[in-house]
Amino acid sequence: MRGALLIAGTTSDAGKSVLVAGLCRFLARQGIDVVPFKAQNMSNNSVVTLDGGEIGRAQALQAAACGKEPSVRFNPVLLKPGGDRTSQVVVLGKAVGEVSALGYRERKAGLMRTVLSTLDDLRVDHEVVICEGAGSPTEINLRANDIANMGLATKANLPVLVVGDIDRGGVFAHLFGTLALLDAADQALISGFVVNKFRGDPKLLEPGLKQIEALTKRPVLGVLPWREELWLDAEDSLSYTADGVVGRPKPPVGEEWLRVAVIRLPRISNATDVEALACESGVSVRFVTEPSRLADADLVVLPGSKATVDDLAWLHKTGLAQAILAFRGPVFGICGGFQMLGKRIDDAVESKAGSVDGLGLLDVDFRFAPEKTLATPSGTAQGVPVTGYEIHHGQVVRSGEDPLITEPAEGAITQRIWGTHWHGLLENDEFRRTFLRWAAHESARRGFRPGAVSFAQARAAQLDLLGDLVADHMDTGAVFRLLERGAPRGLPFVPPGAPPAAG
Repeated sequence: MRGALLIAGTTSDAGKSVLVAGLCRFLARQGIDVVPFKAQNMSNNSVVTLDGGEIGRAQALQAAACGKEPSVRFNPVLLKPGGDRTSQVVVLGKAVGEVSALGYRERKAGLMRTVLSTLDDLRVDHEVVICEGAGSPTEINLRANDIANMGLATKANLPVLVVGDIDRGGVFAHLFGTLALLDAADQALISGFVVNKFRGDPKLLEPGLKQIEALTKRPVLGVLPWREELWLDAEDSLSYTADGVVGRPKPPVGEEWLRVAVIRLPRISNATDVEALACESGVSVRFVTEPSRLADADLVVLPGSKATVDDLAWLHKTGLAQAILAFRGPVFGICGGFQMLGKRIDDAVESKAGSVDGLGLLDVDFRFAPEKTLATPSGTAQGVPVTGYEIHHGQVVRSGEDPLITEPAEGAITQRIWGTHWHGLLENDEFRRTFLRWAAHESARRGFRPGAVSFAQARAAQLDLLGDLVADHMDTGAVFRLLERGAPRGLPFVPPGAPPAAG
């Protein structure tokens, strides 16, 4: 079998990423050589590949679903927002500059050539490529320059499945409207629909499914049920629950909970770093945005940031900086959060603010370098082997603290404050348990005991569950036919179509 298809969504967070991961897991379990592909991702959650580049974290998860190591080819264009109107552009794993939204439009023709050539190469090297769209394919103001949704599908002749999130409400309007606002050429590739996050008796949904099929002459190829276990590797921190709780907290092994407050910075990056903590029994992890939330916390985590100096100013503006300074328990800083904990930050690169004061909780000075550090190091921390990955411009230029990680020396540690540039450090099981014991001791949670969770197994279990959902709740025979034959011929046009100026 050889083929490719595109999973588009009625909205952001409709379920594109998890459906691609589920399809990849299902196909890989059939012995098919499958890989993921997202032409353009906009996210500050990223990972470093073995070939030394940077891609969206969702594509790394999808690669794992395929049993593959992440590659820059799986996400050739990554946009990392650094402000409301500017983003860093990463092409084939390497940062190539900052652009505004309008400036980015002018670069899309060149980027489309990169996207198409990368996809062509993947289709030659692998049997199946499952592509993920970005946002909605019916953003008619962006269609003329689109490289990720129908622009990609028409150029590469990809059949398209549209997934809608029924949990939001209005899923039938979303599915119908997505199709009906596309022009005829785009509609000819829309080959079916998938309903995501359904709760309740499927029989209650059947009349609506029949009506949407009659109206569009496209089949609904699956209704995926809501499963609360699916929460790891969220696309961004806004995907967590309304009250900021991460994961599904499990009862403690010991007599006490450990309560973790993670500062949700405006330009937070790699928010998923704390998900490993949330997998542990008796650990309650919550994202917070105002000072009072620190009052009952046992541990404060300052995560990564795409705009370290700007987010540091936000900490002062909101009163969170003062609350962190007044906090008497343990504090852990990761990447940009580590830099904020230091004495000085000299930044002529990211914010161009020059020299600014950090929070001063660690005796460390930083300077931002023009070239971004991208690495997948390994070492020893607290006597146990660890691995991680680095994505940062800030460099340590002076440190009066002992290193958190040895061999090589990295980060900083005092009795109460730990900091590191390494993302993924908490995914190391032995280190995480040592970290939790330290946090419990420093916060006087004598009754807390870490469990024996394997984070790698927890992630694998979620991927297996996604594969099971595809196997059990989708018409996989229809999926195979789309991969082998492409979009069915003669799919009807549904009025009104795209406005002429957007087509």
